[in-house]
Formats: sequence, C-alpha cells, structure tokens
Amino acid sequence: MSAAQPQTQRLLIAGMSCAACQHHVESALRGAAGVTAASVNLLTHTAEITLIDGATADAAMAAVRASGYEASLPTSEHAPESAERGPGLIVRAVASFAAGVAAMILSMPLMSEHAPARFTLHGMMHASEANSGDPLLAWFSRVGDPAMMRVAPWLMRLPAAGLRWTLLALTLGVMAAAGGTVYRRAWQAARRRTTNMNTLVALGTGAAFLYSAAATVFPAAFEMYGLSADVYYESVILILAFLLLGNWLEQRARLQATSALRGLSALQPSTVRVLRDGAEVELPLHAIVRGESVLVRPGERIPVDGIVVEGAAGVDESLVTGEPLPVAKGVGAQVVAGSLNTDGALTVRVTAAGAESTLGQMVRLVEQAQAAKAPMQRLADRASAIFVPVVLGIAALTFAVWMIADTPARAIAAGIAVLVIACPCAMGLAVPAAITVATGRAAQMGVLFKTPEAIERLVHVDIVVLDKTGTLTVGRPTVSAMRLLGDSIARQDVLRLAAAVESRSEHPLACAVVEYARAELAGAAIPAPNEFTALPGRGVRGTVDGRAVLAGTLALLRESGVAVVAKDEHQHTAVHLAVDGEHVAVFEADDAARAEAAATVQRLLAMGYEVEMLTGDTSAAAERVGRAVGIENTRGGLLPAAKLAAIVNLQRYGHHVAMVGDGINDAAALAQADCGIAMGSGTDIAVAAGGVVLMGTAAHNGLAALPAAIRLSRRTVVVMRQNLMWAVGYNLLAIPLAAGVFYPAYGILLSPVVASAAMALSSVSVLANSLRLRGFRA
Repeated sequence: MSAAQPQTQRLLIAGMSCAACQHHVESALRGAAGVTAASVNLLTHTAEITLIDGATADAAMAAVRASGYEASLPTSEHAPESAERGPGLIVRAVASFAAGVAAMILSMPLMSEHAPARFTLHGMMHASEANSGDPLLAWFSRVGDPAMMRVAPWLMRLPAAGLRWTLLALTLGVMAAAGGTVYRRAWQAARRRTTNMNTLVALGTGAAFLYSAAATVFPAAFEMYGLSADVYYESVILILAFLLLGNWLEQRARLQATSALRGLSALQPSTVRVLRDGAEVELPLHAIVRGESVLVRPGERIPVDGIVVEGAAGVDESLVTGEPLPVAKGVGAQVVAGSLNTDGALTVRVTAAGAESTLGQMVRLVEQAQAAKAPMQRLADRASAIFVPVVLGIAALTFAVWMIADTPARAIAAGIAVLVIACPCAMGLAVPAAITVATGRAAQMGVLFKTPEAIERLVHVDIVVLDKTGTLTVGRPTVSAMRLLGDSIARQDVLRLAAAVESRSEHPLACAVVEYARAELAGAAIPAPNEFTALPGRGVRGTVDGRAVLAGTLALLRESGVAVVAKDEHQHTAVHLAVDGEHVAVFEADDAARAEAAATVQRLLAMGYEVEMLTGDTSAAAERVGRAVGIENTRGGLLPAAKLAAIVNLQRYGHHVAMVGDGINDAAALAQADCGIAMGSGTDIAVAAGGVVLMGTAAHNGLAALPAAIRLSRRTVVVMRQNLMWAVGYNLLAIPLAAGVFYPAYGILLSPVVASAAMALSSVSVLANSLRLRGFRA
C-alpha cells in the first residue's frame, strides 16, 4: 500500500484581534481530526493546514467555530468578514471621540466639586487632581474650568447627580454601539477559559464603568465609607474610541501590506474570449481547458500561459522577468498569464490556465509564504501565548498596591491603564507584517520566496554557488558540428538514432542535438524510442529500432563498457553517442553566457560574496564560461552526487551556501544548500527543491534579480528585528509606566485615555514600519 499523501488547505479566519487569538485558533486547528499541522497568519486572517490523505477541512472549520471564531474556504460565497470593516469603523470611531469630548466637558463640573487640595511628596496638588485618578482629565479640567466659566457658566451650575446620570446613559450607548464586538469576543473567550486582547479592554472599561455606575446610583454609600464618588465615563468612551481608531488605521495598513498579492490576483481576468467551433465565445477563466485558443486584444492582459498561433505584438513580461521593455512575440512564441499585450492582436493556444498558469503558481507560492511562519516568529508566539494572563496579574497587583498607598480612585485608574496599554497585537504582527510586505514586493520583482525561513536563511549566506547551463548561460546550446568516429553506421542513421533517444530528454544539450539532427535530416521521420532512461548529469540511455543507444558524457560511455575512441574538445561542450556498445559520433555544442550573467556576478562580488560555479559540463567548458562572466573558482564534470558533496564540503568548513540552479541534476544540491535558489524557467523538480524562485522566461531567466533578492531579504530581516524590538520594548516600558512605577521618583502617572491611545498606535507603528518595504527598489 502507498503511504498517505498529506494535502494543504487554506482557510479564511474571522474574529481574530491579537496574537492570543492567533494562538487559540492554531491550538483549535491542531486538535481537529485529520489536521497534522496548522499555521495562522494574524495579518492576512488566514490559516494554512495540512490534512492527512482523504481528510476534509470540515472538522478544522468546526473546531475554529467552536473556539469562538469563524472559518470558511476561500472559494466560499460566504467567506467570513471582519466585524471591524470599512467606513462604518471610522464613523463609529469619530462618533465615539465626539461623545468622549462631550463626556469630558460634562465631567468638568464634577471635577471642580468641593474636595480640598491635598499635599503630596511633590508639593501641593490641584483640588480636582486630588479627587481624580485620571491625570489627563484632571489637566483638562484645570485648563478648561476658567474657560467654561466664561463661555458656559450655566454648565458649571448643573447638579452633579443629573450630570452623572447623563454620562451614564451616554456611556451605555457608546459601549453598546462601538464596543459591542469587544465585549462579545471577551465573553466568548471567557466561556472557553481563555483570554485575548478583548479581555484586557473589556475588563478595563468594564471596571471603570461599574465603579462609575455605582458612584452614580449609590453616591451616599461612597460618602459613608469616606470614598469619593468619582466617575470615569469619559475614560470608558475615549478608550473605546482610540481602540476603534487603532483598528481602522490597522485595517488600512493591512490592506496596504497585502496589496501586492491582491494586485497579482487581479492580473488574471475573470472572463476570456475563446474560439469554439469557429465562433468567438466569452467564458469564465475556470472553464478554459488546455489546447483551446483564446483571443487577446491590444491593451489586455494575457489570461493564460500559451503559445502564439496567430498575430504579433509587443508583450510586457515585467511580471515574471522584472524587465519593463516589451518583448516582440510572434507565431510560435511562448506567453505567460498576467503579461500585458501592448500593441497587437494575438491568438494564443492554451498550455496552462488558472491555478496551473505561471501567474496562478506565483499567487499560490506567495500565499503559502505569507501563511508560513519565520523562525524569528517562534519566540514572539511563545511570549504571546502567556502575555494576557501576565498582564492581568500585573493589573491586579497594581490595583492592590495603589489601594494601600493611595485612594481607590487612583488604584482603579492605574489598574485600568495597565489593562488597556498592554498590546499583544504588536508582537503578533511584528514578523508576519514584514514577511507579507516583503514577499509581495519580491513577487512584483519576479522573485518568489517560498517560505519565510528562506528569507532569513538568505541573509546568512556568504558563498553563492551557480550552475552553468541554463543559469549562467542561455541554456539553449547549439550544435555546431557532428564528427563520425568510424564508418560502421551511416551519418543519416546516426542522426536518426541520436535524435530519437534525445527527444525524450528535457536537457538543453539534448534539445540542441534534436534541433541539429532535424535540420540535417531535412524533415525525415524520427523514430520514437522503445525504451528510455534519463541519467541526470550524465546523459540518456534508450532502445531505438532494436538498437541500444547511449548519449552523454565520456564518463557515461566508459562506465557502460564502451571503448572510447575520442576525447572532449576544450573549446566545445561534447555529447558522445554510442550504438550497440560502439562509440560512433561526437556532437560539438556551444552555449553562450547570458547578457546579464557577468553584471550579476560582479554585483554579488561587490556585495562581498564568494562566487563559485559547479557544473556537469566539462571543466574546459566551465572555465570558458567562468572567464566570460568573472568567476574564478569553477568545477566541471560533476554528477549530481558530486554537486551535493561539494555543497556539504563548503558547509563543513562553516560556510552558509546559496545554490542557484535550474535542472534535475541540481535538485539535490538545491535541497542541501542553506538557501536553494531555483530558476523559474527550469524544471519542476528544481523549482520544488528551491526555497527561492527567480521567475523568468526562455529569453530572460531572472538571474539579474538575484542581488536584489538578497538585498530585500537583508532589509526584511532588519525590519522584522526592529518590529520585535519595538513590540517588546513598548510593553516593557508602557506597562510599568501605566502601573505608576515611575510615580515616586518622577511624579509620572498615565491616564487610562492616554494608555488606550498608546495601545491603539503600537500595532499601527509596527505595520507602518513594515510598509517601508513597499518602497524597496531593485
């Protein structure tokens, strides 16, 4: 029986507000039946789960819903949406701010009531400040009292009881309209015996409201026990207002951070014009099948990967090559989905559409990279998991200490400030925000980071190892001559047999032999091989018309027992042919270095990297190309195992290696390297083995983007570290500040309102710092 194959599934998650929510959703997913791994992205509100063979996402989605959040498939018509969305969010924030200002104005007469000033360690305190635990409101009252006496003296004469009841009604209205989501999510978390950011805000505002309501309803009871019947209604309202404002700013930053991925997705049109039965029909993209012909007018995006069968046009392929100049496309040329037809009408035969197209694969790889977690995020995740309970403990301790040292009003204000200033969101967003922006920006440059780990690994690289054929060279060598090594087989038969066995190989040298043979045979039929085996790094073996044919390196011929009668030419790359155990011919081929190869190598050297070449081609051919592009250290004649051993040997000496390749024979080395970089124009197995993919086409393999990819990875890691330092540093400073630790020495107390503003802006600052990566220039 074959082993069960795991499969990945992407889910949309709604209801998360902080890193603690992210942790709870991940725990729920990992405990679901059929799920073997799960990763949740707080920034994009998505989850990537791995399911055992045959399992569906139903159990996983049910587990998410049971934990108090919403989940759906990306294709669902009822994808979950955030409760904090769009214009309604900013409207509620503005309305809450207006209500908060009104509450502060109405609170000023209450602040000016009777209580005498009291002496402190730092001198005489204003009377209103002595009665209030909120320094901001005390300052507002002190500044505003004289002005209000001049502008609205009637306000200062209103009865205190009436003002308190008015503030109570106003606060209840704001809590219901603006804070309903916060309290609902906090209650859901409490029912699950968990905590999150909403827990902190709900407890802080709830405590302030309950104390204020008690002082409003039972003021006599407070006076009986010598307590001041202070109210904190304005703090409750403004805390919620700042929370809504922060959510709105954060939402805008999230949209900007994910704009690159949405931009990629938008490059594929939803409908396509197809030729069916000689008529032009408009169909949805998902209905297009391979082999059909689609029409692309000037100025339109090409919707599919395909081959031009009619027409000519200039096509902007900067999506995959990074080059802005249009490329001339005529009959027989390949085009990729998402590229722009600048000036001509084209008819394109479909080779891949939708998710299977180049653009579809790019979108999928970017989504996977954004959903995965970077190693740097693991520490933040561990801290976030215990963050809220720790803050609750600190708030309780703060309240207890201030109750002993000062008044209940001061204790309540300090406890509330601790609760609302703490921000696990910043820690949860620090790394994924940078990863999301960076992977999106990289994709716009034609670079795909398949995992966040690849970004971190690329930063530590000190040696860049490059394959030759198809990476440094054009990858389309041409055969300049064929030499017969005897007269036992006619020239025409040699060409037929060589073309037959090489026609099944995807290696550039094999393609060159086939093209040369077809030109020489002038249209004569080429038989199909009866048997065929590809021998990576060495050549091919097959049976054609009952004859055993071997094509490849001299080493392959020798190990197969063939008596070699010719040597490799130093100025050429050679393909040797043996038929029925006899060495019969040599094909001499040349592969020119790519135009961008020399400049890329020079940039890498200027950046301080060692650059080496490993190739399966001859040492002489490797040296020739090395001289052309500026690489001194070259090694040729390497089989895949030897390439792998060379990478291992470099790592054994303490080097961190980036391997760049495009062929089957590079796959093992790509997988072994600290960072494998595959050419997007290469084989599927090479792309699968690499952690980074340099997108390209047959004309432009994307190698020029390599230095920019390295620079972007460096910049991204710097931003990730800055974000983490800010997130951790903010909480390490803000929480003691809110608790009043600095009050004895410096007289600093933090208002709950100011604390809520700091909390709201902390995660926004992390996102804003990450958004700087959008301006990265290649």
